Amino acid sequence: MRRREFITLLGGAASCVALTARAQQAPAIGFLSIRSAENDAKLVTAFKKGLDETGRRTPPSIEYRFAEGDRGRLTALAAELTRQHVAIIVAADGASALTAMREAPSIAVVFFSGGDPVKLGLVASFNRPGGNATGVTVLGHSIVAKRLEVLREMVPHHEQVVYLSEWNNPSAEAEIAEVTDAARAIGQRVRVLVMKGSGDFAGAFDDMTRSEANALLVGAGPLFTNNRLMMVDLAAQRKIPAIYSAREFVDAGGLASYGADLREAFQQVGRYAGRILAGEKPADLPVTQPTRFELVINLKAAKANGLTVPPSLLARADEVIE
Repeated sequence: MRRREFITLLGGAASCVALTARAQQAPAIGFLSIRSAENDAKLVTAFKKGLDETGRRTPPSIEYRFAEGDRGRLTALAAELTRQHVAIIVAADGASALTAMREAPSIAVVFFSGGDPVKLGLVASFNRPGGNATGVTVLGHSIVAKRLEVLREMVPHHEQVVYLSEWNNPSAEAEIAEVTDAARAIGQRVRVLVMKGSGDFAGAFDDMTRSEANALLVGAGPLFTNNRLMMVDLAAQRKIPAIYSAREFVDAGGLASYGADLREAFQQVGRYAGRILAGEKPADLPVTQPTRFELVINLKAAKANGLTVPPSLLARADEVIE
């Protein structure tokens, strides 16, 4: 073989290898969250577990972007993911989902949302999303009612419940309506305090102390999740019994939580992401809801608040922290 022919053949082989490598490279996923990497660590693990269940031979690369509680950063972070040419954006909350769909309309979105995705404009319907997004959602009316029920059992003589809501949470208005409806149904007096930032927390707890509010229901939202240690400490200092939306607050020392198992939810988000990478369309994947909800009670926090948890409530708890 002549030298020139050999070099040409070698160059052609190298080009084929490069093309094959590019073809085999897993599509990238962008993971966008309003929260922090620390707060989302367990959720990311669950997401990756669900992604692995779809049986891809080569794990896809994942680009992570966390807004650290600052909604103003979401637009720039979504733009970064767009420039990375990700195939899918996994939106870990409603605000991230809305931003991703606005900033990257041609990229498939798999979301987790604490609110109604139809009312938020994420999908056309649960069974037929109809667009470029699908995911998992938690609808909260029965959940809020359950939290109020748990508070009534733990603090049987309370007169007023304070509900803390996050001001710019996309689902805040709907959640307030759910809280007031649930309270009215059981004859409970509830007062809503809207938080714009962590700087409002101390004033809110001062207000509760002055008004002799003796029970607290904390709404869902990244403002609360990102500042859960501060919230738990303030509730402990003022001896205000509080129930939260997720077990992370109880793990941090809070009294009780009742809510969806977020690990299960994010595992499903991972499964959907894997299926879309395999060629399925978001429009054909119905929005799902978590099937497992967990009640977690911290007996140490109960004792510090001077509460005796009824045995019937302990029997219903999924986990009791001694």
